[in-house]
Amino acid sequence: MSDGKTQVALREWRAYMTRRETLLALAGVSVFVTLAAPFNSGALLGFGPRLVYWAAMVSLTFAAGSLITLTLKPGLGALPFAFRVFTLGILTSLGVLAVVVVINAMAFGWVPPARDWPLFAATLVGMTLLITAAFQYFDTRMRTDQNHPPRAGVPILDRVPIEKRGALVALSVEDHYVRVRTSTGEALILMRLGDAVREVGETTRGAQVHRSHWAAFDQVTGVRRDGDRAILSMTTGDDIPVSRTNIKTLKEAGLLPR
Repeated sequence: MSDGKTQVALREWRAYMTRRETLLALAGVSVFVTLAAPFNSGALLGFGPRLVYWAAMVSLTFAAGSLITLTLKPGLGALPFAFRVFTLGILTSLGVLAVVVVINAMAFGWVPPARDWPLFAATLVGMTLLITAAFQYFDTRMRTDQNHPPRAGVPILDRVPIEKRGALVALSVEDHYVRVRTSTGEALILMRLGDAVREVGETTRGAQVHRSHWAAFDQVTGVRRDGDRAILSMTTGDDIPVSRTNIKTLKEAGLLPR
């Protein structure tokens, strides 16, 4: 994975982990499992140490799982839902397994003996798959219902996976593909840039600013000159080059002084 994609995943992960809803959910789950005291934790730990143990277990496993999911999900967006959940669940469970083993080793000095590893690992994988499926389902529904309702006049977005349909940010050529960037993700589509630009529709204000790039003007966060060319900074954190012949387009759009 490129550094750019890694940075995007890290930014999204930090924003997700610091959301009030996420913190409240983690706190609620931590208190619930502390009171429920599963896996004999009530007999092993008093309330205070047990709360610390479960808060660390819930928070760190969730943090590891969500980071792995956000890092890998862009490359799996085109897969069918069931296969995407299975792949993310298996890979995420490896990170969760490592966190659980380390926390238990630190808290109790306990590491599963060799004979218990198959059942121990299978239990964690099964739980992670169920949690991954639930999160993927609700994430897809939430994005569809709240963040990107069907957009009339932007046919190119019909080619993008549902969970990645947001405000159109940019189109970029990659070999025989066009990378469609939106406010909620990106996807590679096998088509020519000219055809993709025609499918942008008339409701999105933007222009082809380079032979390999189209940009939405309302998604530009900054413009800097680079000799007789320019660079657009986009809301997704990407930079879009502007060729010398298209500087006039930026001036007409009010992005550069005339």
